[in-house]
Amino acid sequence: MEFNFLAILVAAVVPMVLGFLWYNPALFGNAWMRESGMTEEKMKSGNMGVIFGVSFLLSIVLAFFTQFFSIHQFGAVQMIGGDPTVEGILPSFQAFMDDYGTAFRSFKHGALHGLIMGLTIVFPIMATNGLFERKSWKHIFINVGYWTVTLVIMNAIVCGWV
Repeated sequence: MEFNFLAILVAAVVPMVLGFLWYNPALFGNAWMRESGMTEEKMKSGNMGVIFGVSFLLSIVLAFFTQFFSIHQFGAVQMIGGDPTVEGILPSFQAFMDDYGTAFRSFKHGALHGLIMGLTIVFPIMATNGLFERKSWKHIFINVGYWTVTLVIMNAIVCGWV
């Protein structure tokens, strides 16, 4: 298994582009600002270069690790210790990879895993945080929706770009 760095970089752009659209006043931006207590003044107070730079680095990390959730072949590689080129690997592993090395490698399958991640990982974490922060369900669903759609697209790219 090799990492597709171009797919990872393209997937890492998704949170930036989708965030620009999702949190735009034309879509959910006004509701998000109201529900989160964000003001125009507060928005302008941060160092946008640092915010976008760190966000992009974190997006690369996220894109890199999504492949372990959506590409099943990584599980087979992990079962043999992670390096299929090491001498002593059984021929059955290569036969398995010859038969199933590209199975479930599609945009659609990646999107399914992104949806599963959004509903089973993002939602419980963000809802728990939102409840303790006394945020509204509207605020929680705006953020969970953003991250779920983001993960659907990121996983689709990473899994389908063979």
